[in-house]
Amino acid sequence: MNRLRSTSGDLLNIFEHDITAEHVAERLVSCQADVSCDDALRVMRERDFDVLGVREEGLVCGYVRREELGTGKCRNYKRAFQAPELISESTPMVELLQKLGGVSRVFVLYGTRVDGIVTRGDLQKAPVRMFMFGLITLLEMNFLRIIRFYCRNGSWQKILTHSRLQKAQKLFGQRKERNEGIDLVDCLELCDERRIVLSIEEVVDAIHMEPKTINKFLESVEELRDRLAHSQDLVQGLSWPKVINLVAGIRDLLQKLEQVAT
Repeated sequence: MNRLRSTSGDLLNIFEHDITAEHVAERLVSCQADVSCDDALRVMRERDFDVLGVREEGLVCGYVRREELGTGKCRNYKRAFQAPELISESTPMVELLQKLGGVSRVFVLYGTRVDGIVTRGDLQKAPVRMFMFGLITLLEMNFLRIIRFYCRNGSWQKILTHSRLQKAQKLFGQRKERNEGIDLVDCLELCDERRIVLSIEEVVDAIHMEPKTINKFLESVEELRDRLAHSQDLVQGLSWPKVINLVAGIRDLLQKLEQVAT
């Protein structure tokens, strides 16, 4: 197997399985079942919680939602945990994102006990950003591999505008002065790689998407990459389901590109 492809696959395995729900989960704050709804609401408002765990006989056995609490005791409004909203602390980030694509929160099992919670807001945390940025970096690695395979002898240069090529050449010159062992291809930005890769018919055929659709998708990937790189809000002007679907699309594209230029 080509070593670059093997390395890409190894790294993908690390990103997908070694970053887990445990890295972003928060402790599920809970109260006794006989606590009054007024007391529970006060805690939830003070700490900006939407849910609060409910304990009976020392174990968290369910939860209450702030918008559902009325008068009386919390036990009267307790919701039991359902299988679709439970995950293990070792759940890979890929599966966690899939879960949060359809719900706003999941509860985390540590062994057999529910003791944690992950909300969509937790997806702004550094481990999730590392995961997303890692996927985009792997995408770029595959783009460079494909460019080197199909565009030998610098034939890709005629695809770029003069200004974009000049920018890459300037960066290449700066890196050569520092005696960095790279070539001109390594100085391309993601927008350049996108333009070149989408000019290769074999690649477009392997992706099984219309070129305009692929291009629009990759523009969204670039926007996400920029937000990650500059620590910006990941969902400003978007929604978490859209961001999560974008990440799923990146994974799907990576799998398709692995079969290109083999």
